[in-house]
Amino acid sequence: MKAVIQRVTRASVEVEGGIVGRIGAGLLVLLGVAKGDDERDLLYIVEKLQTLRIFGDEQGKMNRTLIEAGGALLLVSQFTLLGDTSKGRRPGFDLAAPPEEARTLYEQAVGRLRADGLTVETGVFGAHMQVELLNDGPVTFLLDSRRGVSVPTLKS
Repeated sequence: MKAVIQRVTRASVEVEGGIVGRIGAGLLVLLGVAKGDDERDLLYIVEKLQTLRIFGDEQGKMNRTLIEAGGALLLVSQFTLLGDTSKGRRPGFDLAAPPEEARTLYEQAVGRLRADGLTVETGVFGAHMQVELLNDGPVTFLLDSRRGVSVPTLKS
């Protein structure tokens, strides 16, 4: 499971001309589900979203979690995070989970985060969406639940 996390002052997602999710200060999370992802991957991402200290304290240092900062979360499914661009010119999506599996894990993530008391807005799974955000900082992080996966390096 991969996630792009952006600290925002506001974010929204629109589908077919209407806003389906909107938050003020908090996190915009783009979430991609890979083939083979399971509850361990889900728990890793959910725990990180709840405990990352990426919001400023009184001294402006990143010392507060989303919950401590009183922020909300906008969770948007994005299978293109699993796109492989290492060969050719067209991304391959063989690493992405099939839609029905991805939807299940995405919905479980939403449910767990809400059950833990977070305000969670969402996009529409599988829909063409327009996402608008005002990145605060800018602060952006990448999460990969499969931390042990090697990442290709650029050759100089």
